[in-house]
Amino acid sequence: MSDVPVTRKIALTGGLDFWNTHPVPEADLPKIQVSDGPHGLRKQDTEGASDHVGLGGSAPATCFPPAVGLASTWNRELVGKVGAALGDEAKALGVGVLLGPGMNIKRDPRCGRNFEYFSEDPHVAGELATAFIKGVQGQGVGTSPKHFAANNQETDRLRRDSQVDERPLRDIYLDAFRKVVTQAQPWTIMCSYNKLNGTQVSNHHWLLTEVLKDEWGFEGLVVSDWGAVIDRVAALKAGLDLEMPANPAQEAAVVAALEAGEIDEATIDGAYERVARIVRKAAATLADARDSFDVEGHHALGRRAAEQAIVLLANDGLLPLAKDADVVVIGEFARTPRYQGAGSSRVNPTRVDNTLDRINELAGHEVPFAPGFTTQPKQELPENAHAEAVELAKGAGTVLMFLGLGESHESEGYDRDDIDLPAEQLALLEDVLAINENVVVVLSNGSSVALPFRDRVRAIVEGWLLGQAGGPALADVLYGEVNPSGKLTETIPERLEDVPSYFNFPGDVTGVRYGEGLFVGYRGYDKAHHEVAYPFGHGLSYTTFEYADVAATASGNDVSVSVTVTNTGEREGREVVQVYVSKPTSGVVRVPRELKAFEAVTLAPGASETLTLEIPADELAYWEVRDQAYVVEGGEYVVEVGSSSRDLRGSATVSIDGNVGFRPLTMHSTMGEALAVPEFADKMESLMGAFGGGDDDELGADMMKMMADFPIRGLVGFTGQDGSAIQAMLDEVNAVRGGGAA
Repeated sequence: MSDVPVTRKIALTGGLDFWNTHPVPEADLPKIQVSDGPHGLRKQDTEGASDHVGLGGSAPATCFPPAVGLASTWNRELVGKVGAALGDEAKALGVGVLLGPGMNIKRDPRCGRNFEYFSEDPHVAGELATAFIKGVQGQGVGTSPKHFAANNQETDRLRRDSQVDERPLRDIYLDAFRKVVTQAQPWTIMCSYNKLNGTQVSNHHWLLTEVLKDEWGFEGLVVSDWGAVIDRVAALKAGLDLEMPANPAQEAAVVAALEAGEIDEATIDGAYERVARIVRKAAATLADARDSFDVEGHHALGRRAAEQAIVLLANDGLLPLAKDADVVVIGEFARTPRYQGAGSSRVNPTRVDNTLDRINELAGHEVPFAPGFTTQPKQELPENAHAEAVELAKGAGTVLMFLGLGESHESEGYDRDDIDLPAEQLALLEDVLAINENVVVVLSNGSSVALPFRDRVRAIVEGWLLGQAGGPALADVLYGEVNPSGKLTETIPERLEDVPSYFNFPGDVTGVRYGEGLFVGYRGYDKAHHEVAYPFGHGLSYTTFEYADVAATASGNDVSVSVTVTNTGEREGREVVQVYVSKPTSGVVRVPRELKAFEAVTLAPGASETLTLEIPADELAYWEVRDQAYVVEGGEYVVEVGSSSRDLRGSATVSIDGNVGFRPLTMHSTMGEALAVPEFADKMESLMGAFGGGDDDELGADMMKMMADFPIRGLVGFTGQDGSAIQAMLDEVNAVRGGGAA
């Protein structure tokens, strides 16, 4: 490294252009290309192309289901295979680092980029992102989990201050990132545009260095989101390693700062070495990589992923359809699928299959079809399209209505104003329902939508965004060629007003306050006892499953849960078993229950299997602000096992020791806290008379309830005791108990 001029080192901390790093001939470092593509490669065709928002062309690549669909599989192995396929395509297209996965928490369904994110729950997001990263990096290609951190909206995303309390920040918004860093070591992490509690993330030393690198042991490089760096000198000092894209003015500013002594060469060396290490790894992979990939094989993999991503929300028995069913199809989405989101993740697919063609194939004839409405703002449609669709529905045995959100409704760069389906689609549905009650709604959308009609249709199929092969997968589910097994990773609310973040989203020029704290998604709906349209984890099947013999045992602070699942229906099916944990009695704020483990099982009719799901201690830990550490609270926990967060089939209790140490008592501790320590309670017995009678005296008992939150320092005035004597008592108790928190 000593042979590399410092100006070359500084150059490597910024891009050569929009997609490439600088070459460093003195160190035999070539340039490497990075590419958007959480669900498919978006490699720009032209050298130095700078189309960040997905409007221009890119090399053909497989468009797999975006995270909104992929997450609904709850299938780590399948997600890993998709990651491996993406890694293979990256090598074939000469890409060294894939800019993904997107793993921000779905705090609010209005976020325009929710289609790129896994879940409202950090456990699901962390588990699936870890599988994805291992799949990609197993091919020798880097990943870049994004957007780190608290980037949960698109409104004013380049400036807005995300104001998050410390515990929700740790337990909700950073937790999935912590999991992927400690379990998968991604090559890079992408920092977000926004501010976090008043500090620009690209300049956030606590986040980028103290937490990410020092505490979690991140070994890779921190890259900026494109255009996120305001001051590269400050960013390098904070822990950023690579600014993208190219910015000659920032590079010159670093040179000037070095000459002025405002930044030291050791800081530059550290960033240079981290970037150089990734360049070497990528270059080694690309040196002998093939220039092609299995186009058909990857398309087939995308179809398998889409099949498991589809969620059957409701079904009164109409589905699956018989091949000879009298069916008509309404809705442009059946013919022209919406299979991915808009913005920087837009993929140029190798092909796109639609649902209508597969329905015709399964039915053995051309099924009557009417588009009914447009899915694109400039798409032309006959004036009588609405009336034609309604006429088609008259007398039909079953109406398959394909509804959803077009690309203009949700995209990177802006948020939705509501969670409604387009008015023209809802009006068409109402007119169809007025003349035919046998309606199945099939949805295409990147985030939850309100379903005010859910009690008036025969079935609802949530198709999310399913990638280029998702069209036939939808038809296969409708006709029973595939038994649906997808489960929601986000709650579908009854009303927008019920969303926990409703009053705080998207904030204003002063920032966005994460006022719901820990109560994000299903945690908040459960706490408020809100009815929901469909709960987190929900998804039906064409068979049924029975749960039995739920048991939980503890070993140290680890918990092992077992449950026997039986397929009680008439066809093979796949069930995702979910484990939720709660602690009814706690010294800190707790949510009603939270997901801590999940596993899928595929069973033939009548077959049973006993599953064992492990919950390691760190899954039970919470961030203790007073101790500045993750701790496990001791005591009794309730473990509930079921098919969704509100379909819990069995429970067990388990006691664990915890690892919360004794917190020294001070004059500011409350009487309640002090009397919970036996040694202190014994010494205080002689002073209890000052507060009334004993515990068996009603007045005394009530007085002690009132005094539970009274600081010990108040004893000086209330009892006439000398303050130094009480402090001596506290010192003695603290010494006996060992002093200090764990």
